[in-house]
Amino acid sequence: MEEVSIVVLSARVLQRALGSSDAHLRKIRKALGVRVVVDAENGKLIVRSENADSARKCAYLLEQLQRWVDRDGEPLSEDDVNRAIDEVMQGQKISVSRPFEVYGGRTIRPKTAGQARYCEAMRDHEIVFCAGPAGTGKTYLAAACAVEALRLGRARKIVLARSAVEAGENLGFLPGDLAEKINPYLRPLFDALSDMTQADMLRQFIEDSRVELAPLAYMRGRTLNDAYIILDEAQNTTVSQMKMFLTRMGFGSRVVVCGDASQSDLSRRVKNGLVDAFERLGNVAGIKFLTLGRSDVVRHPLVQRIVDAYEYDDEDNDYSSRRESPALSLQGETV
Repeated sequence: MEEVSIVVLSARVLQRALGSSDAHLRKIRKALGVRVVVDAENGKLIVRSENADSARKCAYLLEQLQRWVDRDGEPLSEDDVNRAIDEVMQGQKISVSRPFEVYGGRTIRPKTAGQARYCEAMRDHEIVFCAGPAGTGKTYLAAACAVEALRLGRARKIVLARSAVEAGENLGFLPGDLAEKINPYLRPLFDALSDMTQADMLRQFIEDSRVELAPLAYMRGRTLNDAYIILDEAQNTTVSQMKMFLTRMGFGSRVVVCGDASQSDLSRRVKNGLVDAFERLGNVAGIKFLTLGRSDVVRHPLVQRIVDAYEYDDEDNDYSSRRESPALSLQGETV
């Protein structure tokens, strides 16, 4: 019988780490096959298991969860604990990512290990590239990071950019003024921001230019200082467009580039700017590349099954060579 003891930081921290009525502890015991005993007299937790590796993993997990609660001062969610258990069972270091604090007292938390590393990358790097399938939170979490930066005064404005290439149209063919023309393309970003701001706040932000919706074609020649800049659907950029976009970055700015190389609307004869960036910029200091996978899909369960079905079908087509591009599987840190 292997036995490992860890220090209890405080009764309050321990209670929050173990969950209401020890719900989190029961989940941990079941997943790792261990027993956990509280030694209140000595202020310790005792982990016992027939499997030495399981005992050590559980001790590490409980220790990290306590530190997590002690740092954030909030109880852990079920998603937090599930993610931590998955990482420990896979022999990975637990990614203790702080939630994003947006408006209205709300917080946005990553729900998977990959999302947690993506969030930490956005906090630690000036430029972040993130590739992955639909439903992995690429756009939503980037928007959350941007809103937090705006709320805390770390950014003067948020700039949302996207290439308008769907259905072979360009902005000139669409009806209305510029705002009406670009609205269909930037709607996913707009929806994400709407979810993180109070009533009428986003409209006011747009009116006073604290939030700017910018089609990629209109960014040439600009320099964006003290801005949080998000390029969504980056798989629809060409190499020259990607270069133009990245060089808009000014002092005090942060850039997040999101996309899914398997859903590019570009002609096969045109090289994908997202894939090219993974290849070309992979060794440039200060830029972080990550790829999210099917395990990071957090939309409706049907979305996960749809992603699986299409990827299975792609294995029998030339399209799979584009989906499994070395640029995405080798250069980016798979999370």
